[in-house]
Amino acid sequence: RQALEEMRALYERNQADVSEAKSGRTDLIFLIRFRHCCLLRNQRCLLAYLYDRLLRIRALRWEYGSVLPNTIQFHMSAEEVEWFNRYKKSLATYMRSVGGEEGLDLTQDIKPPKSLYIEVRCLKDHGEFEIDDGTTILLKKNSQHFLPRWKCEELIRQGVLEHILS
Repeated sequence: RQALEEMRALYERNQADVSEAKSGRTDLIFLIRFRHCCLLRNQRCLLAYLYDRLLRIRALRWEYGSVLPNTIQFHMSAEEVEWFNRYKKSLATYMRSVGGEEGLDLTQDIKPPKSLYIEVRCLKDHGEFEIDDGTTILLKKNSQHFLPRWKCEELIRQGVLEHILS
């Protein structure tokens, strides 16, 4: 905000000096050019900042999954939340288009797994959870389960489950 206010003030001063320079004051040209360079520098800095935030928001999709925690969403602007949702939909469309009938979930197994099943502890009540063989498991707070890694990875990212390391 401070950078935008500074840019607005520099622009207004430049506009006033440009009208004076048109009337014959050529000594203001160097000052106008200097302010213009300051405006371009601030613009580059703001664009770099916004691009960095965009990369961080994109990384949030891979880290937390399709649902962001409220604590993170609270610190995002409405435009950033909208961009996140559009990126999420675009990624989902792409993942459905590759990998056959069911698609391919690229967000699973970000790091290669050491084992196919892991022991997890439920950190909060989540309700019923179905695994591939049709078995439903009730995820209650403080309950422990031995589940397929790929089925519970997203719940771990969301903070519902915790991986218990032996």
